[in-house]
Amino acid sequence: MSAPASPKLSPELVLRAYACGIFPMAESRGRSGVFWVDPEVRGVLPLDAFHVSRSLARKVRRRVFDITCDSAFGTVIRACAEAARGRPDTWINDDIIEAYCELHRSGFAHSVEAWQDGRLAGGIYGVALGGAFFGESMFSAATDASKVALVHLVARLKAGGFRLFDVQFVTEHLKQFGVEEVPARRFQERLDEALAVKARFYSGDVDSALAALLSQSRTQMS
Repeated sequence: MSAPASPKLSPELVLRAYACGIFPMAESRGRSGVFWVDPEVRGVLPLDAFHVSRSLARKVRRRVFDITCDSAFGTVIRACAEAARGRPDTWINDDIIEAYCELHRSGFAHSVEAWQDGRLAGGIYGVALGGAFFGESMFSAATDASKVALVHLVARLKAGGFRLFDVQFVTEHLKQFGVEEVPARRFQERLDEALAVKARFYSGDVDSALAALLSQSRTQMS
């Protein structure tokens, strides 16, 4: 379900919308303005039941990619806005890029980047508000780069005390990580609970949190 288009997108408006369980999208990359989306069913990645396949866990442990956070937010969101194979257009326009870059400068929006041979190979970005993290988009320029970035993001969210990881929609790509379908009313209840939590986006050493996450996933599969 979507609401009418908004003439102006500001960081403050985005945060108020997230607190109400809605988020902005653009009709296309090249069109200005946004519309507001309020899904009847929400996609949520369970932080305590996040699933990592054995092959992906091996890639994470082998450190195939160099992982950073908040070091290239603007580059990540612009890469997510670009067309790719199987995705000729995106919902991220210049209005969204401008607003979210401002949110990043204000400490609300964050990114995790995967680098390979000095080049940005993939990444993911989203917005943190209280104990809720709203995943927005991800991209890959190398096999599994965005997946590895996602694993690192979840480790950081768990280390920072987050309670809810909203990914907006259930997709085939996210099903491999254990995404759940949550009715809108229940999602709002969980969101209200998460917003009352004082979490922080963890930017320090994540090795112990990452090891715990991979161990958690291995236990779930056994």
